[in-house]
Amino acid sequence: MTGRSFDERWAAAVRDELQALGNAGAPARTLAETDLTALPAPVRRYVVASGAVGRPVPRSMRLVFDAVMRRRPGEPGMRATSTQVNVFGRPARLFLMRARMFGLPVRALHLYRGDEATFQVRAAGLMTMVDESGDAISRAETVTVLNDLCVLAPGALVDPRLTWEAGDDRTADVTFENGRWTVRARLLFNERDELVDFWSDDRPENAEGGFAERRWSTPISGYREVDGLRLPTHGEAVYARPQGPFTYGEFTMRSIEYDVAPA
Repeated sequence: MTGRSFDERWAAAVRDELQALGNAGAPARTLAETDLTALPAPVRRYVVASGAVGRPVPRSMRLVFDAVMRRRPGEPGMRATSTQVNVFGRPARLFLMRARMFGLPVRALHLYRGDEATFQVRAAGLMTMVDESGDAISRAETVTVLNDLCVLAPGALVDPRLTWEAGDDRTADVTFENGRWTVRARLLFNERDELVDFWSDDRPENAEGGFAERRWSTPISGYREVDGLRLPTHGEAVYARPQGPFTYGEFTMRSIEYDVAPA
């Protein structure tokens, strides 16, 4: 396993997870407006406005996006392209980033399968820069899985592992239970029933010296129609540091597809 490239490991994980989903045998069902009755009003309006009603409840998705990643505030950042596959039943989030740093090719591999996550970064295919696993990264990535559901798969928000609590007319709280982890977040919507922010106190920042408990948020913008669905095309990843917010990532979607077939 250790001798395989990140590209090979990512492709193998995607193949295994999609084949397992296909072998599960449960056909995709069509989302009806009656399925939304238990959702808070702003979440219900968001799902309807997204165009998800009348379409299959997504069981997987594949997206490609451009990114700018920063290690420190004020730096221009590293430009990258990422490909990500999510499976929603037995949760999986399989993320591969390709970039260059100091002229060298860099790969970052996030694998979340079941309720465990790993994160590795390697330069030139040889030098390991980051190698993380264990409870802290697994809990943090459970929040990322929840974020993906809320931002990119509104038709999947009827998932029974989600528990909703109404806020006011523009906010709602959600709890996601997956295996060992229970994580929470707040969703904020605008007057056009678009999700415009998501924040959680359950995704600590992996700062120098270890994980630090800080609020994580993902401001969202740039909605447009993609194959009949109204989806955001731009987002940011922000930690609320004591000295001020740190935007460590900016993401612009290139493409997205649902119910991906195994290769």
